[in-house]
Amino acid sequence: MKTYADFVTDSLPLIQQIFPWDLAEQISVRSELLLVDVREPAEFCTAHIADSINIPRGILEAAASWNYDETEPRLVTARRIPVVLICRSGNRSALAALTLKAMGFQNPIALKTGLRGWNDCELQLVDASGNVVNIDAAEEYFTSRVRPDQLQP
Repeated sequence: MKTYADFVTDSLPLIQQIFPWDLAEQISVRSELLLVDVREPAEFCTAHIADSINIPRGILEAAASWNYDETEPRLVTARRIPVVLICRSGNRSALAALTLKAMGFQNPIALKTGLRGWNDCELQLVDASGNVVNIDAAEEYFTSRVRPDQLQP
């Protein structure tokens, strides 16, 4: 039986990853780059990288395909350009990168360390209104809050 961590670990040798500081550099010099945040909408509204789009991982396959209610034309037409997948810690984005790779995307890339690492590098995040998110507030938000009942016995 595989766990979530097993799926993530298995995906890593099969995908490309990028560190936050390298992504920040790529954003500043490359115009052909699609940033896709695969977290849930409420997470995205709280803090995200400017100019990223929100496509939750649960609808990624439909969003990356034509003829669905969830179809996102910016993603469907990005099969030949770098598509950077973003999440909180780098786990969901790794699985999303593997999914897009299986769907024929030529350059899906997962943000290694996710937005936690992005924030640790003191790179800017914005909220749903486009306001800059305070680094300390973002750190608090990204801190894991696993409850005792969620821990394996």
